[in-house]
Amino acid sequence: MALATIFEKIVGSEANVAFQAYDGSKAGPDGSDLCIEVKSPIAVAYLAQAPGELGLARAYISGHIDVHGDMYALLDRMWNITTNDLTTQEKIAAVRALGVKPLLMRVPPPPQEMRQSALAKLGSRHAKQRDAEAIHHHYDVSNRFYEWVLGPSMAYTCAVFPSEEATLEEAQYAKFDLVARKLDLKPGMRLLDVGCGWGGMVMHAAKHYGVKALGVTLSRQQAEWAQKAIADAGLQDLAEVRFMDYRDVKESNFDAVSSIGLTEHIGKANVPSYFQFLYGKLKPGGRILNHCITRPTGKEKTFNKGGFINRYVFPDGELESVGWLVRQMEDTGFEIRHEENLREHYAKTLRHWCDNLDANWSDAVEEVGMGTARVWALYMAGCIVGFERNKVQLHQVLGVKLDKNGRSGVPLRPALNWP
Repeated sequence: MALATIFEKIVGSEANVAFQAYDGSKAGPDGSDLCIEVKSPIAVAYLAQAPGELGLARAYISGHIDVHGDMYALLDRMWNITTNDLTTQEKIAAVRALGVKPLLMRVPPPPQEMRQSALAKLGSRHAKQRDAEAIHHHYDVSNRFYEWVLGPSMAYTCAVFPSEEATLEEAQYAKFDLVARKLDLKPGMRLLDVGCGWGGMVMHAAKHYGVKALGVTLSRQQAEWAQKAIADAGLQDLAEVRFMDYRDVKESNFDAVSSIGLTEHIGKANVPSYFQFLYGKLKPGGRILNHCITRPTGKEKTFNKGGFINRYVFPDGELESVGWLVRQMEDTGFEIRHEENLREHYAKTLRHWCDNLDANWSDAVEEVGMGTARVWALYMAGCIVGFERNKVQLHQVLGVKLDKNGRSGVPLRPALNWP
């Protein structure tokens, strides 16, 4: 059987994708706007040794498969394989079709892949040293690279679009301001922002609300970039970002806590202690805003250690349903006052990031290498599809630490003050 035909069977003929292979074979519809080019036998070896999503990803990242056409459109059409992978029977059939020889070739994964054996040497899942390495793997790519992808806001979390026409910068400002309003920030308050990234929330709270804000991140590059940005903005009397684990924060009695995109990295087993820790950092009447990616229900896998996302993007990442997270917050002692799903906003955010990467592709490749740039192109386009198809969601949950008399301090209709 011709190689192109084998790849078409693995991807699915209903995807309306053309295929061409180094052996001269072709498959799929003529004139398709999307084409997968199999460039070398190594691509076949990758697919034989890991049929489905992972093998295709390895072949693409390493440059042994090329994609001609729009990556988002390709992944949207290939949805079943890019999210659900192949069944065992389908994998067996694929290996048989590819033959024994590709199975015997020694083809190591691309260097961008985080090996589980390497993580295991750093301790159990979510031990401090292992968490630090997992964060380093993804966030310490290059600040310049992130500037090209994220834009001036340097916000690597879901934006909130006030309108369909809003720019990415307007939407990121709206996101930080929404968090600030939900937390009811006022001059003189103290904010703890855990997993603060490049300090966007910290600087927004200091600049626009007169809040004394402390941010912490496990990425040294993020912390260094943020401290320079804080100094350049003249906010050093109010804002600070530290390179440290949130669990090592000694200060307490904060008026508010924001957690924007950290919970995904905590791990299910540690979520109860995570909320307990943050509860202990708040004064009575203090508020917490937890903003994170979630599963749409409690039925899906929380963690796929063999999948593309875990190996290349977010090592040790785990997603839970919003219902489960709310229960953990409640059991910790927080009273839940507001919750909303922003998944469509994340799809729009990711589209802007993909456009930014496309616009700066040559510079990005020169900065971080073709393999890493391809990881990003693949993962961000796939995430757009995931959010659009409700395979993942983005939730903000607002909680309050009641005082000893059960008072929340929340106005009767606080939503009137939120954009």
